[in-house]
Amino acid sequence: METVYKYALVVLLLVVLFNLGQALYFMMTDRDGNSRRTAWALTRRIGLSVLLILMVMLGIWMGWLHPHGVNG
Repeated sequence: METVYKYALVVLLLVVLFNLGQALYFMMTDRDGNSRRTAWALTRRIGLSVLLILMVMLGIWMGWLHPHGVNG
């Protein structure tokens, strides 16, 4: 279960990064000013980032993830 959970976290992080790149692309290409694609992509990114943080907290609480200090 721990390995599947870690892979799910990595996939979710990649989706967050994809949405951030998508927002950048929409911001650079949409010149009419009426498009809401950039705002929608950033909204999805925020929601997915919150989900990612909650999943990390759940993983630590369940013992699937083991945080460590700066020195190891």
